[in-house]
Amino acid sequence: MIVQIYEIQTPEEAERCVALGVDHVGSVLLSGEEWRVPALREVVRVTEAAGGKNSLIPLFADQETLFRALDFYRPALIHFCESLLDEDGTARSLDGLLEYQSRVKERYPEIGIIRSIPVPESGHRGEAASLQVARELEPVTDFFLADTWLGGEPVAGYIGITGKTADRKIAADLVNSCRIPVILAGGLSPENVYEALLKVVPAGVDSCTGTNVTDPHGSPVRFRKDFDRVARFVREVRRAEAELRDRKKEQEAAIARAREELREREAALPAHSVRPHQLMAVEALEEEISALEHSLRSLQKAIG
Repeated sequence: MIVQIYEIQTPEEAERCVALGVDHVGSVLLSGEEWRVPALREVVRVTEAAGGKNSLIPLFADQETLFRALDFYRPALIHFCESLLDEDGTARSLDGLLEYQSRVKERYPEIGIIRSIPVPESGHRGEAASLQVARELEPVTDFFLADTWLGGEPVAGYIGITGKTADRKIAADLVNSCRIPVILAGGLSPENVYEALLKVVPAGVDSCTGTNVTDPHGSPVRFRKDFDRVARFVREVRRAEAELRDRKKEQEAAIARAREELREREAALPAHSVRPHQLMAVEALEEEISALEHSLRSLQKAIG
């Protein structure tokens, strides 16, 4: 299960993250005018040398600048997080983004593409739009990141760093409806990531503000990680992963038992004049097996 941590801007923090068990180290290119940052290139190199993968978020849209940045950094992953919904939660036209990502994928097939998918807070509208934009973008994307959409974001025009949790049901629907891996984000911290993983069962989790240092007022300080919290976050992810593996074994055993019972019931059916209650029992077992197999597939997507 993937553990992804943003926003890591120094080689020292990248090295510490990977040492604590972080899989994806996320960094941010803050400007198209100042995209060349030698320290961030060192972050990429240090992350790779330590066995992790680096993900870069560009906070600019010019494609030629992006290509120059990708040539300079050569990250494992590029992460696009432009806002995909208008203020009312209606999906924007994605034609330009589809073409944009297609050109990136064609030119840099070795670089994976992460795309943030807006998921509203619990109780807000937007489920249909979340799933709609995911369906459209899936063919040109390698990972989705389910992140909280508020309608007015901390960084204008981009999804993320809200510190708010995304609707768990919508996030789970996204996980179950997509063929590609989905990473869960949105207000995740050491205190809530275990519960979130057991409920949503994504392929990974992402934390930014929930693992940051806080100021005297309790607000997260951007670009400063609290490594005790990072360590706790990783431990909670691994604890949830272990429980999901146990759940997977239980599902496999339950499927085996149900299949054996189905075989016995089918073998006991008379050649003629099968009674309705016998057919109903067989159909109930078939439905039970189908539901168990669906649940098992979700677990396999998350933990293999």
